[in-house]
Amino acid sequence: MSQKPGTQKLSAEKAVTYIRWRTRKQHLAEDMVRQVLEGLCGRKSVGQA
Repeated sequence: MSQKPGTQKLSAEKAVTYIRWRTRKQHLAEDMVRQVLEGLCGRKSVGQA
């Protein structure tokens, strides 16, 4: 059986989404608090963290 034309693209997008979800960086609570405090103190932009 042949697949519909958009099926391959959809499964490729799902695969990429799944890989990104599984390999996302895990942040410790202490790191997140430190980043927020640095941003509030003006030492570092929160977007750079």
